[in-house]
Amino acid sequence: MGLREVKRERTRRLIADKAFELFTDHGFGRTTVEQIAAAAEVGPSTLYRYFPTKETLVLEFVEDCLVDAVTWFREQPGLDLPDGLQAVIERVLAQLERNPDRVRAVFDLAAQTASGSAHLNELIWRFRNDLADELVRRLPASDPRDAEFTAALAAGIAMNIIGTVVRTWVENPDGTEVNELARRAMTLLRGGGIPLPAAPMSGPSPRPWTARPGGATTAY
Repeated sequence: MGLREVKRERTRRLIADKAFELFTDHGFGRTTVEQIAAAAEVGPSTLYRYFPTKETLVLEFVEDCLVDAVTWFREQPGLDLPDGLQAVIERVLAQLERNPDRVRAVFDLAAQTASGSAHLNELIWRFRNDLADELVRRLPASDPRDAEFTAALAAGIAMNIIGTVVRTWVENPDGTEVNELARRAMTLLRGGGIPLPAAPMSGPSPRPWTARPGGATTAY
């Protein structure tokens, strides 16, 4: 990263941090863009170049967590898919757990404003699609439709685990650990502890997937 990019990232982080401080002190609705810009010592036009809406100032760190996890997964082509998906989940949760106040602010914003809820849902949907795209790349290509279907299901499960764990953690802050909730969720899934729709009466059962060396994937 060059000097210009470092300075841009520093400015972006400063604006987001100052916005969070003002939202905490005065509330989201009572804090203006002008106040945030003044606190960060930038002009409103500069702020809008980094954050086109006030909602993105709250949600940017969630987006960073999700993008980071998918980017990391892309850089691990030889990782078995089950291990990779677990690592993606743990990576997102670890970053969110380090910022509990910001996570709660995100949930408050989503509950209080339709625009905040819509923006959060957009980030979640984008993460799911980006993760599914990477899974499709690693699954067998003999039938692209099957690969897309399987990838969409796997990405949806990963996102649901993250969402359910974080919501439970936010709603029960005393004595609830994110890692323990995640382990419980994955244990229930693997052990059949979660009720699922009944299987078809007949037809072949799908086989689990594992990655070949170099990132290719096969069934066993």
